[in-house]
Amino acid sequence: MVKMRMEIEKMKGKYVIKFDAERFERMANVLGFFNPEFLKTLKKSLTDYKKGRIKNIKELYKKFK
Repeated sequence: MVKMRMEIEKMKGKYVIKFDAERFERMANVLGFFNPEFLKTLKKSLTDYKKGRIKNIKELYKKFK
């Protein structure tokens, strides 16, 4: 696991995490965000969203209410 220096702040019920770009790239690599399969899935999901195949949960709730 990658050791990282970061700042964590709690603001109005949210957490803000700050770290530099190099450390973000290292973390993304560890989590598999640069994996070709992940990138292919991400690209497919974006295409599905743009074509309207994916609905917002609120839209589905209204449709089946």
